[in-house]
Amino acid sequence: MTGTAVITLTRYLLPILAAWVVARCLRSMLSEKYEPEVWGHLIFPDASAAPLPHWECVIGRAKTSDIVVNAPDVSRIHAVLIRNDKGIWRIFDINSRGGVYVGKEKVPRRGLEVKNGDKIRLASTTLGFADVTAGELRSVDKSRTAAGTSINPGATLLVLSLFQALIMLQYCFTAKDEYLIVTCLSFFALLAIEWLCYLLIRSIRRNGFEVETIAFFLTTLGLSIVASSTPEALVKTLLLLIMGVALFFAMGWWLRDLRRAKALRWPAVIAAMGFLFVNLILSEYVFGAKNWLYIGGFSLQPSELVKVLYIYAGAASLERLFARRNLLFFIAFSAICVMALALMGDYGTAVIFFVTFLIISFMRSGSIATVFLAISGAAMAGFLVFTMKPYIAQRFATWGHVWADPYGAGFQQTRALSAAASGGLFGHGAGEGWLKNIVAANTDMVFAVICEELGLIVAIIAALSIIALALFVFRSASHGRSTYYVIAAGASVALLMIQMALNIFGSLDILPFTGVTFPFVSKGGTSLLSCWMLLAFIKAADTRKDASFVVKRAEIKQRKRGAKA
Repeated sequence: MTGTAVITLTRYLLPILAAWVVARCLRSMLSEKYEPEVWGHLIFPDASAAPLPHWECVIGRAKTSDIVVNAPDVSRIHAVLIRNDKGIWRIFDINSRGGVYVGKEKVPRRGLEVKNGDKIRLASTTLGFADVTAGELRSVDKSRTAAGTSINPGATLLVLSLFQALIMLQYCFTAKDEYLIVTCLSFFALLAIEWLCYLLIRSIRRNGFEVETIAFFLTTLGLSIVASSTPEALVKTLLLLIMGVALFFAMGWWLRDLRRAKALRWPAVIAAMGFLFVNLILSEYVFGAKNWLYIGGFSLQPSELVKVLYIYAGAASLERLFARRNLLFFIAFSAICVMALALMGDYGTAVIFFVTFLIISFMRSGSIATVFLAISGAAMAGFLVFTMKPYIAQRFATWGHVWADPYGAGFQQTRALSAAASGGLFGHGAGEGWLKNIVAANTDMVFAVICEELGLIVAIIAALSIIALALFVFRSASHGRSTYYVIAAGASVALLMIQMALNIFGSLDILPFTGVTFPFVSKGGTSLLSCWMLLAFIKAADTRKDASFVVKRAEIKQRKRGAKA
């Protein structure tokens, strides 16, 4: 079979395999059961029991409360009952009218520990508190359905491996002779890395591998982009991938201890501020944005690492639902980050931070007024930025009119639109495009490169895979153990969604061109590292039985408590 015939055949097979991989992951993440974990009960006066399904349970008259108490003298949001990862419960009064008491002791501002058998009084309503025993916890855990039972994650990874092998086969006929060996070895190395990760997950008796499979699918597209545009950077990309995967597992291990994770809120804030300060002082302007730092021949984009620190610190601040000062702290922290990015001229990343802030603050407050106030402030700040940074205003002026100046302001986007259209549904084949030769094509316009080389179907599936992660986080949020995990996962997937939308719609002139990368796909070392680190937050939100290595088994934790006792 000739090279042309092989490329033609694989062009039609690749979309089928890509759709198969993402569909299997999506079905597994959304169709498998999410039986709630039960950490205790509140006993009502009529002897009925309300389960405590989270580590932070809001109690009040509001229908949105975790525990609804229908009594006229109970406030809408009256109290919050919080469990730490050592199994110790504390109750806090959220500025209620009737007060909160444990026995005869009034709950102070700092909260009060609650033990099994204690009586909790909210205004005139008294509830009994019953903590779960080790036996009850094991019984509930045994009744839950383990992840990976309906869709075998190993079989899904096998389909992904075939997808990767076909792309590698295309490069066997399209790669330059001097880069043929390194290209093939790079794809073999990618196969080895993902299967080692899968075996590692299975070795610790975990079955959930959908999130990682989607990340490796997107990383495959990114490796193909590098092999096509800058094959000399393949080894560096692989080293960064290994580092990113290692950071993913390291962060997952770190997040297993919730108290330890939240204790580093201030170091995370200080590190984020330090990165931004160094960026402002020492970095160089690239395409109008001062966001690249060069150290010893290596380039670093500190704002990518700040994304991870921003979410880490923000989730640690906002998980304490009852403390308004935490929201004020996060607003101030967000404002500093966005202003620093605006001063750098990196307005695309500034937009990502701001929209992520809106999502997190709404998750925390549920207040449309808060979000509207933030948007109003951002509108005024945006006006000042456009006044101070004329080239940003020029980008907005070009928006929707790129064909009016195809050799000037609209040069990149007109080429991206032409290349994307020329690829059709199935593309020309990996390495067979011409858009890769345009400046920043493998970063800012990577969606168009995928359309040209691998086809519109694969490009759309890449976008759908990020949406699949968002649907997964949305579904798992109501079952999360802690609001820290829920907020961090929600913020991470929101950031990835916004980043993807700006990359796709910006390169296709549907939105103003911002120069933002496509998660996991665009060539860029720091971006790849940050995406894998954000994936650890998403993984932490998965509370299906034996799904996430980030989540400790409930019965093991309870046994340790019993042994210490």
